[in-house]
Amino acid sequence: MKRILTALLALAMIFSLAACTGDTGASGDYKVAMVTDYGDITDQSFNQTTWEAVVQFGKDNNIETKYYKPTTNDTAARVASVELAIADGYNVIVMPGYAFGGTIAEVSGQYPDIKFIALDVAKGDLLEAGVALKGESYDYNPDNWDLSKYVDMSNVYCAIYQEELSGYMAGYAAVKMGYTKLGFLGGMAVPAVIRFGFGYVQGVEAAAKELGINVDMKYGYGNQFYGDADITAVMDTWYAGGTEVVFACGGGIYTSVAEAAKKVGGKVIGVDTDQKAVIDGKYGEGMTITSAMKGLYPTTVDTLTDILVKGNWDNYKGKIETLGLVSGDDASLNYVQIPTTTQFSDKFTAEDYAAMVKKMFEGTIKVSSDIANAPATTNVKVEWLGNIK
Repeated sequence: MKRILTALLALAMIFSLAACTGDTGASGDYKVAMVTDYGDITDQSFNQTTWEAVVQFGKDNNIETKYYKPTTNDTAARVASVELAIADGYNVIVMPGYAFGGTIAEVSGQYPDIKFIALDVAKGDLLEAGVALKGESYDYNPDNWDLSKYVDMSNVYCAIYQEELSGYMAGYAAVKMGYTKLGFLGGMAVPAVIRFGFGYVQGVEAAAKELGINVDMKYGYGNQFYGDADITAVMDTWYAGGTEVVFACGGGIYTSVAEAAKKVGGKVIGVDTDQKAVIDGKYGEGMTITSAMKGLYPTTVDTLTDILVKGNWDNYKGKIETLGLVSGDDASLNYVQIPTTTQFSDKFTAEDYAAMVKKMFEGTIKVSSDIANAPATTNVKVEWLGNIK
């Protein structure tokens, strides 16, 4: 009898170990770390939204989470943060922002057992770093290069977004709301910001054509992802010159736009997340007319759930997936959208928005993702200002 009990205990231990080590996503198998790019988890934008999603996923699935903030804004510091997280036992690393291209190029091959999940990191971001590491010159045309020769993607999943679609939505909505003097202030002229901006121009043009009106637009980049006195001064001149609403597109650069808007009762369009709460809360109720959003939160939660809980890592690793519209009937399911807090009115209703999304999903409305050539316009007079600083 003693031998039988011993054998049963041994079998129980074997089954217990199998359950813990299998790729089922059991809470004991994984620890998830997020590394910030430029800012902190209170940036009210990319980092904060991603971190909040990581935290919620951890709570829902009893998985330990932690964030790491690089000491400086460069690849070396981001690599150091990733390696510190790995040393601390975290085996899933979430990285939000294109700046992680260099980090992935350096660390992915060194840590084959780690799962790297990157948001908004495109093939070009990876190639620029990977090609440089091999001492070659990159021509900035990703289509000319075989990524596998420069970056080990076997344990990496990248999600990028069709920012041009939510930029289009925001621009279309602004004109339909009745605004005819618009502005676009991007952070740095990186691909994601340009897609937002060019999509915005296309949406403004489409709405202006439908209404049979002419629209003026100022278009520039701050050459940084934060506001300061110099950029605020430029925004003061925009609003003083008649600009009614500015799409503030790039991390914390919205602060300069909002500070200038507050002085004259101007309006702002947010980016990445629904920024109404933070902008209106600090600068004045009703300032934010809408936001061009990426589904950072659902992307993070959905991806972590599918990979870690459902065990579907094989469906993700090695891929760079472009996320956009997944429903023509329920806009809230899409990875690019404008929020329910949009200032809908008789001029532009929630039903109008839903109809626009349906047409975009079905392909009736086509939005170009070309970032090499500025959109052609007939009803919109664009003043292209380049970097204003």
